[in-house]
Amino acid sequence: MNALRNKVQLIGNLGNDPEIVNLDGGAKLAKFSIATTESYKNANGEKVEDTQWHNIVAWGKTAEIVENYLTKGKQVAVEGKLTHRSYETKEGEKRYITEVRCNELLMLGK
Repeated sequence: MNALRNKVQLIGNLGNDPEIVNLDGGAKLAKFSIATTESYKNANGEKVEDTQWHNIVAWGKTAEIVENYLTKGKQVAVEGKLTHRSYETKEGEKRYITEVRCNELLMLGK
């Protein structure tokens, strides 16, 4: 059951080309967002589409795969865990962000 404590699985399309960051010491970080869309019918029987955006971060070898193969519009399956962090803007405002730390990545489509 420990494997299920913080596990996220998403299938979606990249909204933009990934942002690649090369850190000191040779570590690589890839940041990108994917959109997932759900369809349902509302009380009036009309079809409604709900699109959610998810921030994804990948490290190491996974980041290298992202850098070499993923571009805007590509469909991917991502598995990872939810992480939350905060930071302060230049103006002193505290901001909060939720990300999926990608453990596994599967490229879908063409």
